Amino acid sequence: MAILVTGADGYIGWPAMLRLAREFPTERIVGVDNFARRKWVEEIGSVSAVPIATMPERLEAARATGINNLSFVEGDLVDLAFVQQLYSIYKPRVVLHLAAQPSAPYSEINGERANYTQHNNTQSTRNLLWGLKENNLLDSVFVETTTTGVYGQPGFDIPEGYIEVERNGRKDTIVYPGMAGSWYHMSKCHDVNNLWLANSKWKLSVVDLRTAITYGTKTDETASDPRLATRFDFDFYFGVVVNRFAAQALAGFPITVYGKGDLKRPMVGLQDAVDSIVACARREPNQKFDIYNQTSGPVSISDMATSIERSARALGIDVEIEHLVNPRVEKEEHQMVMENDRFIADLLPRSTVDIESGVRDTIESLAPYRDTLVAYKDRFIPEQLLNRVAVS
Repeated sequence: MAILVTGADGYIGWPAMLRLAREFPTERIVGVDNFARRKWVEEIGSVSAVPIATMPERLEAARATGINNLSFVEGDLVDLAFVQQLYSIYKPRVVLHLAAQPSAPYSEINGERANYTQHNNTQSTRNLLWGLKENNLLDSVFVETTTTGVYGQPGFDIPEGYIEVERNGRKDTIVYPGMAGSWYHMSKCHDVNNLWLANSKWKLSVVDLRTAITYGTKTDETASDPRLATRFDFDFYFGVVVNRFAAQALAGFPITVYGKGDLKRPMVGLQDAVDSIVACARREPNQKFDIYNQTSGPVSISDMATSIERSARALGIDVEIEHLVNPRVEKEEHQMVMENDRFIADLLPRSTVDIESGVRDTIESLAPYRDTLVAYKDRFIPEQLLNRVAVS
C-alpha cells in the first residue's frame, strides 16, 4: 500500500510527508517533486529564511528519528509518461496533490509566467487524474489542495464549495463558479472544473481542500531535527502576508499594512493544515466530490499586524505599524465570511493553532535568522519605505 504526495519538498508537503509516515507506519509514503519552488524563489532573488536541507539530508534525518517508510522520486508532473510510470510502480490508494506554482504575484509578473503557472498547474492535475484512469486506479482517493482564492470577494457568506441556485422557479446545487483574482488562482479554478469532471465521468473519489493562508514555521515532526525544517518564504512573491509582517518586524522596519487593514482573510495554522491533510488520507473511496474550506477562521490584516507587533515587543523588539496606500485592486473592507463547519467536523475536530500562538511561534522561530532577513530586505520591504530609510 502506498500514499503518493506531490509537492513533497514544499512548505506544507514536507511536514505532511513526515506526519503521514508517523500515522501510517505500515504504508509506503512516496514523495514527488521537481524542486521548482527552490528555483522560483532563487529566480526572484530571495531565499528561505529558515535554512532547508537537501532531500537526501532530509530523508537521512527522518530515518534517524525512526521514520523508515519514506521514499522520494524526483520528476515533473507535467510529463504524462513520468506520471504513468509512478502509478504503474506504486499504485497508490491515496494521491495527495499538494504541488503547484502557488504565487499570485509571481503569476502576474508577465505573460510568460502567467502561461507557465496555468500550464504547470492544470497540466499536472490533468496528468494525475488521467493517470489514475489509465492505470485502473479509480478506486483511489484523490485529494488536492486548491485555494480559497477561487471564491473571489462575493458580497455574501461563502459556502463550502457548493451553492444553491434558483432561477425561474427552479433550483439546483452547483459547484461555486470560479471568481479568481489572479492568473494563479484561476489555474485552481480550472483544476476544480477538472476535478468535478473526473468525479462525474469516472466516479473518482475526490476531495478538494480549499486551502486558506497558511502560517507557522514548524510541526511536531519538523521541530525534532534542524534537517527536518520546512521552508519559510518572506518575499513579495512567495511570502504570505503573515510571513512578510514577521520579517519586517524582525528586520527593524515598520509593519506595512496596505489601506485600512479591515480586509479579512481566511487563515489556517501549518499544524492544522497538515492534520487535516492526514485526515483525508484516512478516508475510504465514496465516489463523491467533497469540497472543504480548509480554514480555522478569518483574521483581519490589521489584527494580524497587531498580533505580530505584540509578539515582537515581547521579545524586546521595538516595532511600529504603518498604513500605506493600497496598490492592489481589492475590496478593502471585505469580511470574507466563509463557512467551515464541515471541514472542522470531518477533518479537524481538534484544532491546535490560533493566530496569537501561531504568530508568537513564528517570531520566536525566525529570531535566529534576523541577519538573513536584513540581507534580503529589498525582497519584502516596500520601495517607498526603503527609499525613506536610505535618505535618512
